[in-house]
Amino acid sequence: MAVTKEQLDSNGGFSIGQTTIFDENRNAKDFNTLHIANSHYTDSDATRYILRGLNTSVLSLDTTAGQIVIKQNTVNFITGYVLGVNPTGTVYSAKMETTLFCDAVGNTSVLSTMTTVIKDDIPTGQTWDIQPLGSANRFSYTTTRAGTTATIKWAAVTEVISIAWT
Repeated sequence: MAVTKEQLDSNGGFSIGQTTIFDENRNAKDFNTLHIANSHYTDSDATRYILRGLNTSVLSLDTTAGQIVIKQNTVNFITGYVLGVNPTGTVYSAKMETTLFCDAVGNTSVLSTMTTVIKDDIPTGQTWDIQPLGSANRFSYTTTRAGTTATIKWAAVTEVISIAWT
């Protein structure tokens, strides 16, 4: 039986500390990730992440090089909106749709990726690249740059839809 520990007052929204997480208009705000699950299909869920990195690197969730955790025995549909920008404002942006399988021991396999380039202003003589990266129970993107020493800032908003697959 459920027990009410405290009366909740949504006047002005809900907060953690002094940070509003739901405003009075029912908008969710200031989340690190957003995890959505269906009570009728407990073997599947969807989660959104923001990843970042510089130059040639593996994009991470935070400054400790964290990657997206992938559950074992799942097939995952991953959609990422990626952006690379140099100090002069030159932009590369794309949408990447990836299918990833994770087996019973955590080995991941990128089954396919489709990339739709939205904008490619990379200067002649330079190469910027981003590719999906599956590793032990993890997913991210690996980036490379060549032909320049300018800092390339990378960001990706990524949604992972995970379905149990045994």
